[in-house]
Amino acid sequence: MTGAALDLDRLLKLRLLVARFGEMDLAKWWNTKGQLGRLGSAALRRGFPRTHRFAQARSVFAVAAQRCAEVFQPPGSATLWRLPEALEEEFAARWEHWLDNASEWTPFFEKLETLSGSDLTSILRAYEVVSDRDLEAYARLRRSAEGRAVPLPSPFSGSDDDVALLALGFARGEPGALAVPYARRADA
Repeated sequence: MTGAALDLDRLLKLRLLVARFGEMDLAKWWNTKGQLGRLGSAALRRGFPRTHRFAQARSVFAVAAQRCAEVFQPPGSATLWRLPEALEEEFAARWEHWLDNASEWTPFFEKLETLSGSDLTSILRAYEVVSDRDLEAYARLRRSAEGRAVPLPSPFSGSDDDVALLALGFARGEPGALAVPYARRADA
């Protein structure tokens, strides 16, 4: 992997957007329905008044990761939900910072609750988490022959560009038909 630090805030936003988009009330990829929406917020706010949105996120992330692993889990590869261990550890360590500063994330989560639409690329662009260069790279991505996966053309380097492509690759799926983006790990 490269020595450049991954933007963990951007990774969280990408994971949140893909997680919300994949819920049953939108793309129908994993078995959560509006958990990152208003209903999920209302259900968890009472038990977790300050951090309920992060509890919602953790729950949907776990369901999305499990569903993606059921559909396609290539050995020696990275997915949006299963990055190399060192990156996942950095992400987990950053979680405490986000919890301590949960109020800074309130506007993002409130906007996420009302997410609608069927074009994931437009949503990611509207939330300003992908660049024109990311979208150009996305245009070259294709679903695998069996339709369950979207291979990235290069080995995973741990860059922000790779993570953006792992998120954008989900847009090659269809409602009710999940396609899991992945990149071979260079270290595997």
